[in-house]
Amino acid sequence: MRLIEKVWFNDHPAKWLLVPMLLPLSALFWLISTLRRLSYKIGLSKSCQLSKPVIVVGNIGVGGNGKTPIVLYLVELTRLLGLTPGVISRGYGGKAPHYPYLLDEKSTSIEAGDEPILIQQRCQVPIAVGSDRIASAKLLIAQGCDIIISDDGLQHYRLARDLELVVVDGKRLFGNGLLLPAGPLREGLWRLPKSDLVIYNGKNDQDYQEKNYPCMHMTLAATELCNLLTGERIYLTDFIRLNDSVNAIAGIGAPQRFFDTLKEHQFKVINQQSFVDHHAFVLADFNEFDDNIPLLMTEKDAVKCHGFCKENWWYLPVDATFSDADRQLIIDRTQIAVQSVIQ
Repeated sequence: MRLIEKVWFNDHPAKWLLVPMLLPLSALFWLISTLRRLSYKIGLSKSCQLSKPVIVVGNIGVGGNGKTPIVLYLVELTRLLGLTPGVISRGYGGKAPHYPYLLDEKSTSIEAGDEPILIQQRCQVPIAVGSDRIASAKLLIAQGCDIIISDDGLQHYRLARDLELVVVDGKRLFGNGLLLPAGPLREGLWRLPKSDLVIYNGKNDQDYQEKNYPCMHMTLAATELCNLLTGERIYLTDFIRLNDSVNAIAGIGAPQRFFDTLKEHQFKVINQQSFVDHHAFVLADFNEFDDNIPLLMTEKDAVKCHGFCKENWWYLPVDATFSDADRQLIIDRTQIAVQSVIQ
């Protein structure tokens, strides 16, 4: 974990030096973001309302909070509701030949970024990437999509949205509660009541049911491992029976969450290594691992390793799960959003 993240989330002693140094920059960040929001509120800047409903899945902080599993969940949910979803993304880390860029079966993480490739491979859903989310959404609507799901983009106010879901890391929550760069927040806690739903990813020490905004709890469920080289799938219980000792890597926003998940499933992690989020893996990153011990990684990392993977490399797909009541609440809110556009 980087030192700044330790300061944000782990109360590292370096906070006494770094936070005072960074607070003036946080004040500047607050001023710029406030003026930007105000420009939309008073009409100096205009939000674009699309012809199809838009669902934004975002967060008020940096790092991996669990947005992608929610996007995957919404893709399947909207299909069950008889809709044809499309996903838009910034495509962070990718360098496409042009923007907006419509992914196809030949697209790579180098062009589109890791998360869009993961979503496409898992769901076979139309995806467009680019910094201009409105242009990306219009491209998908022209492809026949009748509902747009935005992976991130909570602060992209130029794109009007009909349903807004904010995802919060239930363990790290809001860190020290400060805005960037002194803290991990892009917007303050005041933003949560203004969203439609706040989804806590994992358990937290606070009773979110007592908040003054609609909240729910999400669990990331894992049942099987998938081999990068062969595509073979095996249930976790069967895999552990054969290989309880593993190595592990993670290049996501909160890598410790992945390592904790492995330990919760009774894996003995011999060697674990974390990388920065969206790390562009190369074979040399894996030199210190013993090829005779299975190497486990996240699905997001796996999409960047297929070109040089070895036979004992596996990834762990996870799925967002909700209680029946919370699932019904998401369905209800989605249907209301769709009806508001149709009317």
